[in-house]
Amino acid sequence: MKTCIGLFGTCGNSKWREPFIHRYNQLGINFFNPQVADWKPENAVIEAEHLAEDAVILFPITSETYATGSLAETGFSLLNAINLEDRRDFVIFIDQKLDDALMKDNTVAAVGSLRARALVKQHLKKLKLANLYYLDSLEYMLDLSVELYELAVKRASLECFRSPLV
Repeated sequence: MKTCIGLFGTCGNSKWREPFIHRYNQLGINFFNPQVADWKPENAVIEAEHLAEDAVILFPITSETYATGSLAETGFSLLNAINLEDRRDFVIFIDQKLDDALMKDNTVAAVGSLRARALVKQHLKKLKLANLYYLDSLEYMLDLSVELYELAVKRASLECFRSPLV
């Protein structure tokens, strides 16, 4: 496990990461930002590594995208959250609305996105996992991610005291 926060979720022209990165930089928090100016297929390897190993995974799905990929990635996160031997935290926010421009641009994609958002939200609300958080705002997500990172740092420092079982 890497003591790092993975900033997954909505990409494209979204600016949701800016306040997170600003605060993390102020606090000296390690983070991974998959949104790069010149994404290449090789970046997929790095992203997959962070998705599989970061101590805290954030998945905000904003109203700025149909979120087909991001909604699918939440399933992978849930499978990892269920792994009881792996103490990582998963924080998910799903905006239940779409921007008006997306609604008008492709009504079929918009209806599918709204349906998927509602389904994923209801499925997440039914899960009772100590390391899975479903939040209603990005502001809560930012605050919680800082707290979870601090806990991950403490857990990592305690691991050095654990003696191997013989």
